[in-house]
Amino acid sequence: MKLLQEIIIAKTQFNGVVFPTPLKPNRNLSDAFEANILLKREDLQVVRSYKIRGAYNKISSLNEQEKKQGIVCASAGNHAQGVAYSCNLLQIKGKIFMPKTTPKQKIKQVQLFGKEYVEIELFGDTFDDANETAIKEAFTLKKTFIHPFDDLKVIAGQGTVGLEILDDYKEHIDYIFIPIGGGGLASGLSTVFKELSPTTKIIGVEPAGAPSMKTSIEKGINTRLKSIDKFVDGAAVKQVGQNNFTICQKNLDDIILVPEGKVCSTILQLYNEEAMVVEPAGALTIAALDFYKDKIKGKNVVCIVSGSNNDIERTAEIKERSLLYEGLKHYFMIQFPQRPGALKEFVNYILGDDDDITYFQFKQKNSRESGPVIVGLELKNKTDISPIQIKMKEKGFNFHYLNEKEDLFAQLID
Repeated sequence: MKLLQEIIIAKTQFNGVVFPTPLKPNRNLSDAFEANILLKREDLQVVRSYKIRGAYNKISSLNEQEKKQGIVCASAGNHAQGVAYSCNLLQIKGKIFMPKTTPKQKIKQVQLFGKEYVEIELFGDTFDDANETAIKEAFTLKKTFIHPFDDLKVIAGQGTVGLEILDDYKEHIDYIFIPIGGGGLASGLSTVFKELSPTTKIIGVEPAGAPSMKTSIEKGINTRLKSIDKFVDGAAVKQVGQNNFTICQKNLDDIILVPEGKVCSTILQLYNEEAMVVEPAGALTIAALDFYKDKIKGKNVVCIVSGSNNDIERTAEIKERSLLYEGLKHYFMIQFPQRPGALKEFVNYILGDDDDITYFQFKQKNSRESGPVIVGLELKNKTDISPIQIKMKEKGFNFHYLNEKEDLFAQLID
């Protein structure tokens, strides 16, 4: 109840800074899943994610000496934007550490929101690398460290999302799907629902390549992962916060792991069908619906769309990952006969009318009878891949299927 009271107080601090976001029913998703699907559009916040809530609640609570000393934070992007915007509004100096892998669009937005009040330093390959450096700097310079998720003031700020949902929707909510990175949003929001809507099923959603919360809950102890897939950068951390773990362990009814390729397919679907631009973490909860389709049929379901800070330069990678996940993109290393007409034979007799070569890399002809060629194929129907493999064997094209050889795939395909 103490945390719930903090969340209620946080909401009162937001006048003129953090504005309520819409809770919108989505017809296409509702029809597809035979349920009432509502989207909480945190991607429409002033900094295009919910992170402004926790950042502002924490920074505005500092005393005058702490504000004068300045603040330090680490972030993969969205927390940094919330901190930068808060520093600008409150006229507090802040230094923000971001991983070197952070999309350029997010870095630019941080500077835009913070203006002269923030300094950005890129460090390390992951959030955890940047986070460790930021903590050391805060300690050395006696500045306040603004944690992106493992702080009760930050958790309370994020929890205001839950209060808004319950204010806007008076019918019973059967399921709520919450994205999980470090666990700040899941901690705050789940606290609101456990206290004020206790029969709502609270479902956390993590990227399959960074299952830090699920792993920790299964082991019964907050566990640091050795390695993660950084693609869903807004939700890719090696270890969740200790406060967040304790709260989520008690509050969450389930955690779903969503493959990164499925996230990419959802991003493209939302853009094409809804004209919504979401980042990978922002698509997590909607991508998770497929894994719960039997349970949510006929129910009232809320999905948190957590952010829209996507970098357009990632579009090609998003499409590629989606096609691979959907079984429509395939790569082979093929031993091609080094004779005239070999490629023509491959195109005419192996490929179907709707199959397209999208990648072709060959080794320069030498004295050997055959040479390796890397071929990428894009199909209209995922079932077409089996006939292609059968025909290659019949025609004597020896091959290795690279989709199933992750290490080799990563080395050979740019």
